[in-house]
Amino acid sequence: MWDRIGTKGETVLKYQSTRNSRIGVSASQAIAQGICGDGGLFVPEEFPQVTEEELKSMVSMDYRARASFILERYLSDFTAQEVAQCAAGAYDDAKFSGTSPAPVVTVSSGVSFLELWHGPTCAFKDMALQILPRLLTHSLKKINEGKEALILVATSGDTGKAALEGFRDVAGTRILVFYPQDGVSAMQERQMRSQEGSNVFVVAVQGNFDDAQTGVKKIFGDEEIRRKIAESGMMFSSANSINWGRLLPQIVYYFSAWCDLAASGAVKPGEKIDFCVPTGNFGDILAGYYAKKMGLPVRKLICASNANNVLTEFLTTGVYDRNRKFYATISPSMDILVSSNLERLLYDITGRDGDRVRGWMEQLARTGRYQVDAETLRKIRALFSAGFCDDAETKEEIRRVYEEEHYLCDPHTAVAARVCREFRAKDEEAVNTVVVSTASPYKFAPDVLGAVSPNADWGTDVFRAVKMLSELTKTEVPESIAALQKKPLRFSDVCSKDGMSGAVLRAAGRA
Repeated sequence: MWDRIGTKGETVLKYQSTRNSRIGVSASQAIAQGICGDGGLFVPEEFPQVTEEELKSMVSMDYRARASFILERYLSDFTAQEVAQCAAGAYDDAKFSGTSPAPVVTVSSGVSFLELWHGPTCAFKDMALQILPRLLTHSLKKINEGKEALILVATSGDTGKAALEGFRDVAGTRILVFYPQDGVSAMQERQMRSQEGSNVFVVAVQGNFDDAQTGVKKIFGDEEIRRKIAESGMMFSSANSINWGRLLPQIVYYFSAWCDLAASGAVKPGEKIDFCVPTGNFGDILAGYYAKKMGLPVRKLICASNANNVLTEFLTTGVYDRNRKFYATISPSMDILVSSNLERLLYDITGRDGDRVRGWMEQLARTGRYQVDAETLRKIRALFSAGFCDDAETKEEIRRVYEEEHYLCDPHTAVAARVCREFRAKDEEAVNTVVVSTASPYKFAPDVLGAVSPNADWGTDVFRAVKMLSELTKTEVPESIAALQKKPLRFSDVCSKDGMSGAVLRAAGRA
């Protein structure tokens, strides 16, 4: 498959920086390190291909086997047994409810929902963050660092809880999560603040998600802090999708969705489908792009945004401009104006032109804006479509999908459902479309209940809203949500944007 041969004759896939193609590290080093020293993101030097025959063989596999099949191609310094063990442990039946970790539910002719929220935190981040701790601990052993990993996470809501749960009491790790104060749902905040585990830390940041994400990136690049961390026998890593080990597992569920449709007879061998993805940081839809590059029959990737529609504008005009009003919406996990993973797409689209990508990223950091050239925009528009909706339209879509399709969806999924419906109405050659459903409606029960029953009154009690939503819709409350009400709150720390480095040193025992 590749022309690089290791010392034992095995094929070896190396990883480059999006800002320097001359960098070449192993998968283990990329996962353990999280982000490149030059500020770039790790990407594989090429994308392994999946043939039509191999894809056909995946149709009869379960999710764990599909995950192993894809991950093995990227983790060339892992053994097949190690990859299989990671997948088996991550996607264990005890962790994910139902018949599959990522079931496809068809709601109408030509439209299905890929449900990625059956894991322990009821959000799609579980699909990656249940396996990342396993990949990371293996990686640390392989690169012989002998250090404890201090994992820094900035979250807009779902990543934080999923990362905390995934790394809870994992030997050789500590994890610190920063979330925007007043910028996540009440349920998301309670999930994080009540997190169990002796190695976990949670801090609210006075600002929005972009402030938290920028702060984490600055800490990664701060030599003085890195020196102090190293003196404590630690090294930084990340559980955000800037870490290749977080992004890689997300490729799997795109393959799995197509395979499930093929198994049901909804698509024929080689038949292309569309995916509509609600996203703010661009990681989720980027995984779909990578699946397409590997050979998955994908026609179009549809990017769905909320009122913070910076991605819609960029994918349409080629102008990325974060100098705009920030909206706190009912789909908070997409309340993002700086989409980190877009850098990986630009690197690939430009033929791995690290200098050009670095220039755009420096311009973004300096002015908050950049514009790609006409040829780059042409290539992007050939692959992606984009749309957005505001909160009123999101609520309207939750109600419409429930009343017409008898399907209950959360506000993020509803954004995608709305954009998907509008796209298909204009598409003269519509194909089977999969809406990526990213969270349980019960994580956002007040907003979902208010959408399907505008006169419902739950006061300020989020758990009363959960109970009322279940009774009204005759749907089951996820066990982890039901249990949350009785869990005590453990964390109450709040810091300013400038105080994040102090929180990191405290988590490391240096302050």
